[in-house]
Amino acid sequence: MEIFRGLENIRQSLNNPAITIGNFDGVHRGHQALFDRVKEWAKRLGGKSVVMTFDPHPVEVLFPNKNLQFITSQERKLELISASGIDAVIVVPFSREFSRISARGFVEDLLVGRIGIKALVVGHDYRFGYSREGDIVLLKELGREFGFEVETLSGVRLDDTVVSSTVIRQLILKGEMKRANRLLGRCYEIDGIVEVGRQRGGRLLGFPTANIRMSTQAPPRTGVYIVEVEVNGTRYRGAANLGYNPTFGDTDLSLEVHIFDFSRNIYGESIKVWFLDRIRDERRFAGPQELADQIKLDVARAREFFASRKE
Repeated sequence: MEIFRGLENIRQSLNNPAITIGNFDGVHRGHQALFDRVKEWAKRLGGKSVVMTFDPHPVEVLFPNKNLQFITSQERKLELISASGIDAVIVVPFSREFSRISARGFVEDLLVGRIGIKALVVGHDYRFGYSREGDIVLLKELGREFGFEVETLSGVRLDDTVVSSTVIRQLILKGEMKRANRLLGRCYEIDGIVEVGRQRGGRLLGFPTANIRMSTQAPPRTGVYIVEVEVNGTRYRGAANLGYNPTFGDTDLSLEVHIFDFSRNIYGESIKVWFLDRIRDERRFAGPQELADQIKLDVARAREFFASRKE
């Protein structure tokens, strides 16, 4: 997949591009439906399928105090878009100056003049331009004026829910991972670096853990989870605790993963954790032995989950 970081790096109009535009946080099933339709248009036009997205997210620029937590990092988002079969991505650096471009200027100067758009696929509620002044009616008028097709798609519905980044983010924050994963179309993941923790897992509790310094993605609700873990390209099964370790009076949020049947030293290495299901809330125990007894039950439940899962 070709990546253009900034519109100024598009030296000439693209070949009959069919485009969709958005933030695409999570690259979920709804986004995938847009990508599939863009690919169909590109095939019909004999051109390129193109995704235009923004970095940073507009909310970070326009509402910096909102502290929005994201489902995917920018780089992971690009990986997922590439995996969907899109030909090219345009990453537009979003700024307050960019936000002041009029709806007409956005279409005429950027989509038509710079990119050479031939077809545009967007959601039915798409808005664009300064203060979101542009709507679908204006977009179709501009399409007729400048000679490009406009298609709108209704939201994808699953289990009576319209798939959206907002809904998925809320489910993740509530720890409802099975529902979040169904809307995503894959398991939610967090990546990070394995660092030296307090060395309690193996020494005190009998269950060694990888203590992970997490990225800035939206953390699920605190608790114990069934997970899969990727280390150096190999995927393992495990159980994880995300929380504050109230039994020991800790105050910092931590992610500790017990990787099944694994004994290598991986301090300093990158790790990726997929959250499959939630086992229970985090709670305070009377002491290390009571906690160890509960962890044994948690691990047994996670192993039963994997044993019963259809591969």
